[in-house]
Amino acid sequence: MRMAKMPTTKSWVAIPPSSHFSLANIPFGIISSAKDATRRPAIAIGEHVLDLAAFAQSGGFQKLPSFQYTATIVFTSSTLNSFAALGRPTHRTVRQYLQDVLSENTPYPEVLKDNSPLRDVALIPQAEVQNHLPLSIGDYTDFFAGRNHAFNVGTLFRGPQNALNPNYNHLPVAYHGRASSVVVSGIALHRPWGQVLLDPTADPKTPSFVPARRIDMELEMGMFVTKENTLGHPVPVGKAEDHIFGYVLMNDWSARDIQTWEYVPLGPFNAKNFGTTISPWVVLADALEPFRTEGLDNPNELQSYLRESRKENQYDIKLEVDLKTSDGDVTTITRTSSRNLLWSWPQMIAHHTAGGCNLRIGDLFGTGTISGSDPGTYGSILEQTKAGKQSIKLSGGGEQKFVQDGDTIIIRGVAGEIGSDLVGFGECAGTILPAIQYS
Repeated sequence: MRMAKMPTTKSWVAIPPSSHFSLANIPFGIISSAKDATRRPAIAIGEHVLDLAAFAQSGGFQKLPSFQYTATIVFTSSTLNSFAALGRPTHRTVRQYLQDVLSENTPYPEVLKDNSPLRDVALIPQAEVQNHLPLSIGDYTDFFAGRNHAFNVGTLFRGPQNALNPNYNHLPVAYHGRASSVVVSGIALHRPWGQVLLDPTADPKTPSFVPARRIDMELEMGMFVTKENTLGHPVPVGKAEDHIFGYVLMNDWSARDIQTWEYVPLGPFNAKNFGTTISPWVVLADALEPFRTEGLDNPNELQSYLRESRKENQYDIKLEVDLKTSDGDVTTITRTSSRNLLWSWPQMIAHHTAGGCNLRIGDLFGTGTISGSDPGTYGSILEQTKAGKQSIKLSGGGEQKFVQDGDTIIIRGVAGEIGSDLVGFGECAGTILPAIQYS
């Protein structure tokens, strides 16, 4: 495993040691503010954001002349799609330049550090901005790459001998989700209605149309596509990294009772499409390179199109989930790592395009639920409650099963250790509101 600890790199911008947004990170997102409601690109640095639209329009990229004109175009867009389309070499150059501008010993102090008028306009406290979806999402595919989760859930319903389906270790299983209901952290979602089998033992089995009673969260990582492939032309696994823009945290909300009734034979539908929450800041692929590690072992000999030459094909990102009840009680219900994945992002891309499917800039992939193998590391409430047979113990002394109205799920993820430059995602938070009543 590659060591994740790195020397601290100082910035002239004050950055708390616990901040996810160190100089080693430089994640990109879309903001607006009370002073300017226009949605525009920014980066997060410590407890501030750098408004890239103001920065670019005021000559902030003057020391990067090859990008200066392009910056005034892509950084006035309301999404990051145009910037993502420039490709990883450009992302790398721009990120390095911004790191240089923001470093304590910047070679370009006149650009921002000593430029008070621009600094006052472009460097904004995070508390004063609102985050928005970072990219316009055309398609969304959710994988099932967390083998521990797949085994845990399969065991609940089929027993340990038949927990994993025969195909599981041979290919990255996935389903196509709904891009229109992907929302950014902080957006509340209503409890969905759906067909539910209230009495599974009844004969005949007759469903009821009711608000879902078993709302669950799913701890996931997400990835945005930065490079298209031509229809009919698969992406080789060895070149798939070129198609990755960056990563976010993800909560793929699930209505388990709706899912149980509707998913046979074609898989998830209304149980999943009422909402998926992602974190607002996209951590570029290059920022996570120091945190590479090996994932879960695959016992099978893979088909050639899925074989990777690099063993360190996952990242060691510490993940945790809090459940905050409507009365303010906060309980950490999960602590795990993103290394608990069987399939890597390049393998997901290679398999997704194996039949010739063309990916587009801004497409979103999800890992599926990430779980460890022990209690306290499970990435879904379904696992934690053994499909609702037991309750979660809350820090305030209460107990509950699944997500109640007014509850908020907060996911955090960070790579590195305090005392080094942390590379994190901030929070991915979402609240469940009561179901909307049908008239």
